[in-house]
This record gives sequence, C-alpha cells and structure tokens, in this order.
Amino acid sequence: MINEIHKRIKIYTKEGFDKATFKIPLYNNGGDREKVSFLKGYTFNESDGDIKKIKLKKEHRFDEELTDNHSLVKLVFPEVKPGSVIDLKYTLTSPFITNIDQVQFQYDIPVDKLDITIEAPEYFNFKKASKGYYLVPVKNSTKNGSINIVQEYTNQFGRNERAGSYDQDLKYNINKFQAEDIPALKDSEPFVANIANYRGAVKYELSFVQFPNRSPNFYSTSWEDVSKRIYKYKGFGGELQKNGYYKKELSALITNTANDYEKIGAIFQFIKSKVKWNGRYGTSASGVKKAFKNGTGNVADINLMLTAMLRSAGLNANPVLVSSRSNGVPVFPTIEGFNYVIATVEFSNGKYILLDATEPYSTPNILPVRALNWNGRKVTREGNSSWVKLTSSAHSSIENKVKVKIEDDGMVSGLLFKTETKLNALLARKRYNHVAEDDLISKFEEKYDIEIDDFKTRNEKSIGKPLNRILKFSSDNLVEEINNKIYIHPLLFLTEKQNPFKSAERKFPIEFTTPWKIENSIAMQIPDNYTVETIPEVLAIGLPENMGVFKFKVVAKEKNIQVKSVLQFNKAIISPIHYQAVKDFYKQVTAKQAEKIVLIKK
Repeated sequence: MINEIHKRIKIYTKEGFDKATFKIPLYNNGGDREKVSFLKGYTFNESDGDIKKIKLKKEHRFDEELTDNHSLVKLVFPEVKPGSVIDLKYTLTSPFITNIDQVQFQYDIPVDKLDITIEAPEYFNFKKASKGYYLVPVKNSTKNGSINIVQEYTNQFGRNERAGSYDQDLKYNINKFQAEDIPALKDSEPFVANIANYRGAVKYELSFVQFPNRSPNFYSTSWEDVSKRIYKYKGFGGELQKNGYYKKELSALITNTANDYEKIGAIFQFIKSKVKWNGRYGTSASGVKKAFKNGTGNVADINLMLTAMLRSAGLNANPVLVSSRSNGVPVFPTIEGFNYVIATVEFSNGKYILLDATEPYSTPNILPVRALNWNGRKVTREGNSSWVKLTSSAHSSIENKVKVKIEDDGMVSGLLFKTETKLNALLARKRYNHVAEDDLISKFEEKYDIEIDDFKTRNEKSIGKPLNRILKFSSDNLVEEINNKIYIHPLLFLTEKQNPFKSAERKFPIEFTTPWKIENSIAMQIPDNYTVETIPEVLAIGLPENMGVFKFKVVAKEKNIQVKSVLQFNKAIISPIHYQAVKDFYKQVTAKQAEKIVLIKK
C-alpha cells in the first residue's frame, strides 16, 4: 500500500508554531515494516515582497522508537514565524494492506482545501464506515489497467521456480473526496475523552481479496473473531500459559488468605509492587517471565501476569481487551481496535471485578482514566468473548465539610475537612502524593485564595480507604463589606462560578469518565454585632432520565448559618441530545451558588 501525501499549512500566530512539527507514525511487525521515502519539506517566508524558501534538512528529522512495534519520524521545520507556509511531501509504503489509514476530513484547524484519492485493484474489496459529524460525499469512478502475474511452483528441493508470467487486464476502483472550507473541531469542549473520535473521517477495512480464478480470501471479522485471534498470539495467550516463574511467591501470598477476595487483594498488590509499568501498551513485548525478573514491563506483561496468577490461585480470571482513550473508539472489529488489556475475576453469583496492576493507586473496579473507554472485550480460555462495561456504577465523590468563624472586620478563619473516594482519590493521590507538603500547601492556597496555618493528610498511601485532608485556614478575601453590610458566598471558596458548557450546541457526548458527586457542608458563625438580613432560597432540580440532581439549602438560626449543597451526575456518558438540558441545569447551579448571604450590622 502506497500513500503519497502532500500537506501545506499556513501559520498565522505563535500559537500555531506546534503545527510546524510533523509526526509520522510507523508500524512494524517482525520483518515487515512501514517506510518513509521521497521526503521533501520547505518553509516559505515572505520578506519585503520576496519569498524565501528554506529546505528541510537531515538535522531537522528525528527518528524515535516508541515501542517494539511502533516508531515515529518527527520533522521540525526551520525558521518558522507568523506568516510562514510549511510544505511537506512524502511517500509512506506499508506491507499491511488490511487497513487503510483513517481518511480524515476534519482537524483542530480549518481546512482550506481537501483532495483525497484512493485507488484499489478490483480484487481488493473494502467496506467503509463514516465517523464524526462532518461528512464529505464520495465520488466513485473506475479506470482500466493491467498487471503482470507471475506463476511459481515449488521444486523438489523446496525452492520456488518461475513457471511463466502473463499480463492481466483489470479495473481500478477509485474513491475521491474533495471539499473546501471545512470548519475546525477543536479540543476546547469540556468532558471529552478523545476529540478525534468526533472529527469527520471515513475508515476503510479490507473485506475480502479475490484474484482471478481463485477463491476469495475473507478478512472481515467479528469482535468474537478478533478476540480469538489476539488470544492466540504468542505474546498474549501464550504468556498466560506460563506459571512456573511465580509459584514460590504465589504460595506464600495465599497461604493465610481466608477467602477469594483476600486472595485477589494479595495477588493484586504483589504484582503492583513487583513489576512497574514502563508506559507502553500493546501485546507482551519481552515476555512475562522477563518482566517479572526485571521488575518492569508493558501493560500486557503486567496484566497477563496478574491474570495467570489469579488463575493459578483457583480464581475464574480472564483478560479483558481494551482500547485506551488515546486509541479512540474502534469503528470496525480489527486487531488495531484494541491496544490495552486488564484483568477480570468473576464470581458464581454473576458479579465481577476489574483490575489494572499498571496503576499504583488503582483498586478493584477503579481503573485509571486511560483505560476507561466505553466497553472492553473479555476473552476466556475456551475462546469465548463478550463485552464488559469498564466504568464503575458507584459514584466517585468529593465531600467538603467547612466550619468557619466570621469576624466583624471581615476576617474568616476555620477548618476544611476534605474526603475523596474512588476515581477522585486515585487521581488526587497520583497528582499530589509525590509533591512536597510545602508545595502542596501552596497549591491549595492558590486554588482557594486562603492562607493555610496547618495541613494534614490521612490515608495518603492506604489506597483502600478514602483520602482525607484537613486544612486550618484564614482569609480576608471571602467576604465583602459595603455600607454596614457583609456579603458572603454560601459555599465560600468552593463556589462554582462558571458554567463549563458554553457552546450553543454540541454534537458529541458529554463524557464524565465516571458517575460523580460533590457534597458541600458549610457551618458559619457570624459576628455578634451582625444579624442575617437575607439568605438564598432553597433549590432542588433534576435532569431527565435521572441523569443528575442539584440540591441547595441555606438555614440561618441566630448566630449560625448552615449550608448544604449536593451536585450529582448518575451517568458517565450523556448523549448530545441532552446537551441543552445539561447546559441549562448548570446555568441554574452556578446562578444559585452566585447568590449571597447578606448580614447587616446592628
């Protein structure tokens, strides 16, 4: 398969300088590999009416090995400035003919002109599927051609001998896509896992090949077939058969366990501490035995090792194939659709847990964000497969309890008790556990606009428990004094001031990663020489189909004010048909939180 590519991009501002770095991904499998050739690039700059042409040279090219099967050619164009035009031509030759690279129409920048032609001999039959929300109609045509067919046979010594050749007339099927002024689809919307899933494109998959006087060779498969093929790979199913390298450790781990859950916990924590993830995906590269010995491996090394140990412990464990968020949501049942694997353990009551030992802070059924991409495909040792929901149905929560005293000079002092669970706890530990306490205090001071006098963290490394933080703080920026009145946001520094949904419409889902809930409870003691003049009214609203709810209540009694707030979403993914409802819902949430408690001086 030969791809002839010509791209020309104009850069208007400094913010566009990243477009002057091209990345060409390449794939290899054993002796077969993709290659780049006939590469020519130029930067064009205008100066005093003259055009200066700067050639892309060898020193502007960088070759990087990403994984055992993936590499990258990176091109950095020289002398780029606002107004530059960069021009690149190259040929990409690939021996992997079953999948044409995605034909992309839409990008994060506008496309002035698009011209794509795909030619294939009539023997190659592809099926096509559109993706995203911007479509370019295809123009189909044919042309005549011929190829030279060589006939060979194997002689008595096992060598191929040429028996002859002949010219064969054939037809080429041509698909042409042409468009102008294609709008950009930027990664600026909130709560999007991978914006590339929603940009206009068409995906080709080879359905079958039928040469003259030959039976057809079918390539199209179901997800069931794909799962079986991956399982049969030496770097996948073969690694699950190996068990001698961990027998001694496994025996010690499960000797004193009382039930299956304790076995799972012991094995899970052992693998996480024994083998560290090297950041790579794909099937097992160096093999589970080597990864176990060296203490490092890719996703498959670690989670296939975990699956094998769980099986050896008598548990019903199987691998689950996943497409990571960066890999997108696959359109066709193809091998390339999966690039990640986790483990599952099923119980006799039909329940199951999901495990990913590549993430130090993960717990059973709480996977890292990179693996939370719709559904995974469980594959059993018998060769059966089925879809598995990856997102937990339990809410990931943040609970804030604040107790403050307001002085008559506007100074506010008090305590914040912050509790985070499930995915929120995982992300907080991953983000902050390596940060020195002084730096962490500075981050919270900047985030909340307060001064922290004392700071404590509990369960920082006890990942099975909620993460707790206690902040003793003070601030003179939380209240506003005007004409003998004090104005206070009921949620103080926890107030959500902006609606994250600003677009007039949205054509793709809202992806929250997981169901979530934020509970805020505020207790205020007001100054003796003030009384409460007004408080916000109670509000309780919900979204259709029980997708979410917001509850807000302020109660004043003598010198004390109690504020309760709950914001909760019950679905990880919300259809775009509900976008306007969610946008209006959030508008009411931010409007209510913006209302103020008013105190008046006696």
